[in-house]
Amino acid sequence: MSMERKAVNAKSLSLRKKKMSLFFFSVTQEELREMREQPINSQAEQEIIDSIEEVYFSSDSFDMVQHELEKLPPDLNLQELEEYRDKLKRQQGAVSKRVADLILEKQPSYVKELERVTSLQTNLQLAAVICTNARRQLSSSKEGFTEASLGLLANQRRRQLLTGLLKSLRTIKTLQRTDVRLSEMLEEEDYPGAIQLCLECQKAASTFKHYSCISELNSKLQDTLEQIEEQLDVALSKTCKHFDVSHYTKVQLAYSLLGKTQTAMDQLHMHFTQAIHNTVFQVVLGYVELCAGNADTKFQKMQYKDLCTHITTDSYIPCLTDLCKALWEVMLSYHRTMQWHEEQDKEEATPDESDESIVGRTYVKKKLEHGLTRIWQDVQLKVKAYLLGTDMSSFKYDDFILVLDIISRLMQVGEEFCGSKSEVLQESIKRQSVNYFKNYHRVRLEELRMFLENETWELCPVKSNFSIAQLHEFKFMGQCRSPSVSPNRQASSSTGSGEVSLFEQYHQDGNPFEMQIENKEEETEDVLASNGYESDELEKSVYQDYDSDSDVPEELKQDYVDEQTGDVPFKSVSKETMRSRKRSDYCLNKANAPILTNTTLNVIRLVGKYMQMMNILKPIAFDVIHCVSQVFDYYMYAVYTFFGRNDMYESSGLGLISSRLRTTLNRIQESLIDMVSRPTAPLYDLTRCLRISRKEKVPIPHLSQLVVLTASGTLYGLAQRVVATESLVFLAEQFEFLQPHLDTMMPSAKKPFLQQFYSQTVSTASELRKPIYWIVAAKAIDYEQMLLLMAGVKWDVKEIMSQHNVYVDVLLKEFEMFNQRLGEVSRQVRIPLPVSNVLWEHCIRLANRTLVEGYANVKKCSNEGRALMQLDFQQFLMKLEKLTDLRPIPDKEFVENYIKAYYLTENDMEQFIKNHREYSMKQLTNLVNVCLGSHINKKARQKLLAAIDDIDRPKR
Repeated sequence: MSMERKAVNAKSLSLRKKKMSLFFFSVTQEELREMREQPINSQAEQEIIDSIEEVYFSSDSFDMVQHELEKLPPDLNLQELEEYRDKLKRQQGAVSKRVADLILEKQPSYVKELERVTSLQTNLQLAAVICTNARRQLSSSKEGFTEASLGLLANQRRRQLLTGLLKSLRTIKTLQRTDVRLSEMLEEEDYPGAIQLCLECQKAASTFKHYSCISELNSKLQDTLEQIEEQLDVALSKTCKHFDVSHYTKVQLAYSLLGKTQTAMDQLHMHFTQAIHNTVFQVVLGYVELCAGNADTKFQKMQYKDLCTHITTDSYIPCLTDLCKALWEVMLSYHRTMQWHEEQDKEEATPDESDESIVGRTYVKKKLEHGLTRIWQDVQLKVKAYLLGTDMSSFKYDDFILVLDIISRLMQVGEEFCGSKSEVLQESIKRQSVNYFKNYHRVRLEELRMFLENETWELCPVKSNFSIAQLHEFKFMGQCRSPSVSPNRQASSSTGSGEVSLFEQYHQDGNPFEMQIENKEEETEDVLASNGYESDELEKSVYQDYDSDSDVPEELKQDYVDEQTGDVPFKSVSKETMRSRKRSDYCLNKANAPILTNTTLNVIRLVGKYMQMMNILKPIAFDVIHCVSQVFDYYMYAVYTFFGRNDMYESSGLGLISSRLRTTLNRIQESLIDMVSRPTAPLYDLTRCLRISRKEKVPIPHLSQLVVLTASGTLYGLAQRVVATESLVFLAEQFEFLQPHLDTMMPSAKKPFLQQFYSQTVSTASELRKPIYWIVAAKAIDYEQMLLLMAGVKWDVKEIMSQHNVYVDVLLKEFEMFNQRLGEVSRQVRIPLPVSNVLWEHCIRLANRTLVEGYANVKKCSNEGRALMQLDFQQFLMKLEKLTDLRPIPDKEFVENYIKAYYLTENDMEQFIKNHREYSMKQLTNLVNVCLGSHINKKARQKLLAAIDDIDRPKR
């Protein structure tokens, strides 16, 4: 048989047992005993069992008899039947034996199980007795209690249930009434109380959620909580403009109860961003609509950047001020918000603090710190849009300075707010400043030209202690502050321990952008002398007698520009006796009183304004200093053009204009002066002239027709020349005083420009004295008359003369007249010592050159004639030294050497010609010709003339 038959499972085995038992009981006990007793090998037994057909194990309904009968062949054979029957018996015996063995094997378990069944039967019988007794006793108890007793118990239980229900109903009723209380709390802005009450109601509602009405109440409470969050968000937004400690504390506590502290911080930054936008938009919109004068709603639909372009010039500064005020309120609120959180962190920080709390506070701190830069960036962008929305080139200077002051104050706020250098604002204001300054400077140069052309070069009387520091344009120099800080407040917060920041100064009230009226309208400084002198006593002590009969009282009138109106009233000078301190220092005013004109004062004020702009905004410092140099250049060039330009300089041989001064004047003319012709009318359109003129150039100025420089009685306008020249020198001195301050403002890379300006231009101002005063000296003395008188003198005398010639007396008389005229001019304007020295030097030089020229015109001359020349010159020098304190006498050797050259030998004469090139070719030639025949022969004469020609050849 197959292996499947050998491995009979438990179910097949039980089925076999049943069938075998039937088969077993069908065999007689005797046969069974026989089969048992027959010794059978276990293997053989297993083979017999395996030989049983599978069908015998198929099912309970199997009919084995029928099966065997059907298997019988049609023809029966007894022997085969008996053999087959024996086979079946053997199979039955093997199965019976196997079953019997199994029964014997399991008999102990069977006995044990049978005992358990017996015990179970006993227990069941006992349980039946107990149940019978219990029923009997229950029936007895039922009969012992009445219906009333049971009803009492039922009522007590019902009472307890109803009492609990009543308590629940009362709680539900209270929950229903909380809606009114919540509304009252929200009206009182008690957000923490409202949230606390709402959360408690939600907790209570969850206890009674089995009631159908509670589900609706719970939904309503959730809606109320959401409504509280919305109102809480609105309350949070209010802190962005007007921070209130108690209000913000309530809001933060409310968010803490909701567990949304971090969410609140995110919302807060959104509100600050929105507050900045809404604030600036509303401020600008208000001014635009106010200036428009109509109710047109088109402005409300504009973008902020476009709206800024509609601000008018008149409303620009008030709007900017209000804009900065509003932005200050927002930044102050943020600053106070950070302070509140810092104080809370100090109070809440404990050693046993939870990690969650630490993380929350750290998040809030970092969020606030990061928000500083974001908020300041938003502020800068809004102000930038406003600044660039208007062309400020036409603003008045004071208005533009006020704009710079406001922006510099705002940048200071930004530096204190988050340590920012405000690059956006700096770039914006730099663009506007460069644009404004170019236009401003162009107009100021044109105004300066008009001032110069209308200037009469009269003295502007100022006090003897006048200093540019007294002018309000230079007040900023006395304030030690950073250029990025407003002039209204000194030094940034880091400059001293006593300084307080703007956020501390205006912590509770006030605003750093509240503009003080007095800051803009400072009182005009008192720099003008009341009558030209400060006191009679001082005046008497300063001056000494110049000449015993030179007391000539005279009332002079001086004009000055009124700082408020711009008018030019006349100021009378009281009648005083003026005496000269030194013969060569002719003066009317005090010895130290500056000489300057109204135009000079205006130039100084203009420089002060330029420096104010530099001081406030360093990035354009170089542009401003370049323009300052142009102002000085133009003033210097105008003085030179009016009083010093003359074609006779070169022929004088005096070297009146140095190469450095000539280079400076040429540079100014090429870079600044527009030589193109312009309208000659006294009044004309500035804009048109600017359009005609080339870029960054100014038309050449013309002297006013009121200034007369040809009258001999006024020494050819000497008073005007002194005022003009000395005012330029005074201006140069003020520039020297300002150099250290300008140097600190100038960028390092541009400092060579400033140094070059001072070394090549400012320092040359005093050199203009020579060409300007030379013109006076050239006309003040009649040198031609002297030449004519010298031509009539006989120089080939045979004896030494003891009396000098008449031309010397005439020349000295001319000098005395010149001295007298200087005294008269000094009554109009003080003639400083350097000026008088230059005048005397020029006159003496010209006189000495005239003497040499006169001696060079002599055709015949003897040794006695040369001695007469020396006598005349010595007489001239002796009398001249009594008229002037100038020492040594200029060009004294120029005359003496020429006279003494007459006595030189041939070789010495040749060396003299080579060494003394200051003499003209004519003068040297005449010297050689006069000497011919006395101690020089014709051959020597030709040699000397050839040497003179060699000297003159390079000049051709």
